[in-house]
Order: sequence, then C-alpha cells, then structure tokens
Amino acid sequence: MDNAKKAAPVKGGEFLIKETSPQDVFIPAEFGEEQQLMAQTCRDFVREEVTPLLDRLDNHEEGLLEGLMKKAGELGLFAVSMPEQYGGLNMDFDTSLLVTESVGSGHSFPVAFAAHTGIGMLPILYFGTEAQKQKYLPKLTTGEWISSYCLTEPGSGSDALAAKTKAVLNDEGTHYILNGQKMWITNAGFADVFIVFAQVDGDKFTGFIVEKSFPGLTLGNEEHKMGIKGSSTRQVFLSDCPVPKENILGEIGKGHLIAFNILNIGRIKLGAATLGAAKGVADLSVKYANERVQFKLPISKFGAIKHKLAEQAIRIFATEAALYRTGMDIYRTEQELLAAGKPENEAMLGAAREFAVECAILKVEGSEMLDYVTDEGVQIYGGYGYSADYPMDRAYRDSRINRIFEGTNEINRMLIVDMILKKAMSGELDLMGPAQAVQQELMAIPDFGTEEEGLFTAENKAIRNMKKAVMLVAGTAVQKFMTTLAKEQEILMDIADMVIRTYVAESTLLRVQKLIGLRGEEAVARQVDMAKVVVNDAVDTVFMAGKDAIAAMAEGDEQRLLFMGLKRFTKKDLYNTKEARRRIAAALIESNAYIY
Repeated sequence: MDNAKKAAPVKGGEFLIKETSPQDVFIPAEFGEEQQLMAQTCRDFVREEVTPLLDRLDNHEEGLLEGLMKKAGELGLFAVSMPEQYGGLNMDFDTSLLVTESVGSGHSFPVAFAAHTGIGMLPILYFGTEAQKQKYLPKLTTGEWISSYCLTEPGSGSDALAAKTKAVLNDEGTHYILNGQKMWITNAGFADVFIVFAQVDGDKFTGFIVEKSFPGLTLGNEEHKMGIKGSSTRQVFLSDCPVPKENILGEIGKGHLIAFNILNIGRIKLGAATLGAAKGVADLSVKYANERVQFKLPISKFGAIKHKLAEQAIRIFATEAALYRTGMDIYRTEQELLAAGKPENEAMLGAAREFAVECAILKVEGSEMLDYVTDEGVQIYGGYGYSADYPMDRAYRDSRINRIFEGTNEINRMLIVDMILKKAMSGELDLMGPAQAVQQELMAIPDFGTEEEGLFTAENKAIRNMKKAVMLVAGTAVQKFMTTLAKEQEILMDIADMVIRTYVAESTLLRVQKLIGLRGEEAVARQVDMAKVVVNDAVDTVFMAGKDAIAAMAEGDEQRLLFMGLKRFTKKDLYNTKEARRRIAAALIESNAYIY
C-alpha cells in the first residue's frame, strides 16, 4: 500500500479532462496486512456480535444497540481516523473506508457506527478547540460516550440552512440558550453528545456541542421506520437549553462550513457502507441460487438467474473501484496539504472538499447500486424473498434510506454538476479548453486511422469519447442557460448521470488494468469481463442521458449537429455481454460466494 500512496495528487473533477494511468490509482488488492486484519476484525464483529441479534435490535430491546456500540469502541473500531493524542490509531483515509465497508453488512449497526465515527465525532476533530478535543474525543474514541448529529428540522431537510432552532446569549454572557426541534436524529436514544446547529441572533448559522445532561434537552419517542429499524432515530427538543459559550463549535455564523464539509466525508463513507451491505446480499444470493431447486435443477443453472448474479457482482466491483480510487486521492491531497504546512484538520477538510464531486458520485452510485443488488436479491429468493423470515426482507427495507441520507440523490446529482462548473469558473479546473476542442472536433472530418490493437483498446477509446460527450452536452447547457441553468434540473441530472457513469467506468477499467499488472491477465479473466461490460453499458447510459438533454435544450439544425456529435462519441462495436456475464456468474456459482 505504501507505493500506492506516492503517486502525485490530482484535482477533484480533473478526471473529465485528464487521462489517468492505472499506476496512479489505488485498488483494494493493494491493502496491506494491517488493513486486512482490521477489516477482518470488523467482519468478525458483525458476524458474531451483530447478526445473531438482528431481530432483537429491530424490536429496540433496551440497551442492546448501545451495548454493541460500547463493545465496538472497546475493540478500537472507532479509533481508526482519530489522532493518537486522543486515543486513536491515526490510520489513512482508505483504511477508514475499509472499516466502514467491513461493518456495512450489519444492517442497522453500521448506521449507528457511521453516525458516531463520521458526522458525530469529526466535527469536533476538525472544528473543535483543543480544549473541546481533549474533553470529548478520548471518550468518543473508546465508546464510553456516543455522539449524534442534529441538523435536520421538520421544515428544513435538503435546505439545511433554513433551520429555525434559535440560540440567544444570556444576560450574563456565559451561556447560549437554545430553543428548537430536530428530527430524524440517529443515535439520539443513547447519545451522550449532540452536535446541534442553531441560528444565533436569528441569522448566524452556528454549531454547538450539547451534552445529554444539559437541562432542557429532551427526546421524542423512537420513530417507526420502513427500514434500519434497529437504529435509534428520535426527535430532539431543546427548551431553554443552556449551552456554555465555550461549547460553540467553530465560529459563530460559520456552521455551514461544518455541515457541508462533514457531509463530503459522510457521503463517501455512505458509499463504503453500501458496498459492504451489497457484498453480503450478493453472497446470500449466490448461496440461495445454488440451494434452490426448480424443474429438478438449482436455479443457478438458469440464464436469467446467472444474469442477476453477474450484474450484482459487476455493479459491486465497479463501485468498489471508484470508492478506493477516490479515497486514495483524498489521502494524497491531504498529505500534500500537510507538507505545505496546513494543520491536520484543515488538510483533511481541504482534501475532502477538493473531491466533493467524487464524494457525491460515490453517494449516488453506492446507494443505487445497493438498491439494485437488494432488489435482485429479493427476486432470486422469489416468494421467500418477500417473507420476513428470510434475510432479503430486512436487506431490501434497510437499503432504501441510503438514497435520502446525506443529501438526497437528486440534490447530489445537481451538486455534482454545480461543483464542476464552479471549479471551472474559478479557474481550478480548465474545462473551457477541452470543451472548445470538442466543438472543433465536431466540425472536422472524423479520423478513421487505425489504432494499435490491445486488450482494452476499444474501452480506453470509449472512456475518452464519453468525456467528450460530457463536454459537448454540459458546454451546450452552460452556453444556453448561463445563470438560469440551476432551474433546469432535469438537464442537470442528465449531465450528472453522464459524469457518474464515466467516472465509475474509468475507475473499473483502471482497476482491472492495474490488477493485470499485479497478477497477470489469465488470473483476472473474469475481472476483464467485468470491465468490458461496465464500459459497454456506460456508453449506452451516456448516450441516453445525452440524447434526453440535447432534445430538451436544442432544436433544428443545432439539435441535429449536437445529436450527430453525441452519436459519434458513443459509437461502439457490439460486445457479447451475455457470454461475459455467464462467465462471471459461473465463477460465483462454483465458489458459492461473492468472490470479487
């Protein structure tokens, strides 16, 4: 893993205009022994401690989830990202993602785990004073205390800054008096520390550290939820709750910096958790397909089931490639900022902010990948998939929340495009040059020259062309709508889908190319199949999304010219994805497990 850390940092969003070498990405095969042991500890904890208790957790047996959280803290599972001076292990960012992935199959447990280790602890680590860090972080790291994050209110969900909770300084100038209501608060039932956002003087959005023992803090009843039933989700009421002014988190009026920066990390960690959950579902799906006999054959013998098993694996593998690519990019940028003299908290926040586009991509991709995998898991189980006595019932219900958590997928899609364009406008990302080059290419005679033959020649060309398609459609949208582009949400979501598919497809291809370098082509033949299927299908998605966007914003000759360009950039040879998927499924079926 040490060699993988040494590649030069790249900029967030730069994948759209830059070719990346396989040697410059990190892939899971490069995790070292220490990381693998940590991951195994997490998987063992979920298998031995969490899975046997799932029904009892879903029934909210008093103290059960809290007890599991305490055990996880004692095992050191909360310590991964924490600096040593606060009792942490100070491990790199990809290791923290691996830990989150490795508890991801624990249904409600990873929800509590991620809320505590992510949006609960990190605001104090990154924005707290040294006194605040010394007071809270050691106890949060060991699990002696559990944390919670209070942002959402009944009237402010996606529009978080519209919060109504008020904070007024008392006459003595010693405490802020908080009044308001927070809802959908994870871990609220047993949290000792709450990160609360309130408006100071009516319009200064500010973070506070609020302890459970402070007078005036009360809780609503546990919410009845569709899924993740075992997690504690309550309303938090603040009625004349006095909070010492030394518990202000960050600066007054700068609470948005905490909320939005922490969400970047929360989004990519959600992607990691969905990955772990999806691997668990895929594993169960393969085993059931081998056990279930219909028409005197295991259903794994049938092509329709093979397609489902293979597609589960393909989507998991592709998400994993993008996840750890982004994680290492964040780590390298953090190290670059530290070398430039930035304090540790500013370096990590700056690195996550740099890759906010990719974090949003991982949130959308991971949550939708898991929804696909669980939906097909239910289908593979058939009638038993709909039974609450079988595991797909819980997996299906638990999956659905992820498209809403950490900003809805619609919000994240629009953010992806908005953040890319803002980087271009500020000069951080040179999109203008590549966009103009695409326009010039459209006016020129196509180059029909022969290319060197290679294993991934067609796929590498397809990735380059998908990026051109993004430039074509996004550039046209900017020229057409200028300052009103934000109102064209359907077009923004089309562009976002093009960006997401391009990033995930490129990440998958780079992962497999690097794997070939490590293990040889023959050893990773099924992963080669995966990369080819991913790129093939991504081109189709880019074409469909681009077509819809062009139809929505152009007419007549302009529309025909744009559509001709889109077709040029999404042209491809036929590829037999059926046989590729059958080969991928055959390896899963033979191993009776998710193996990739």
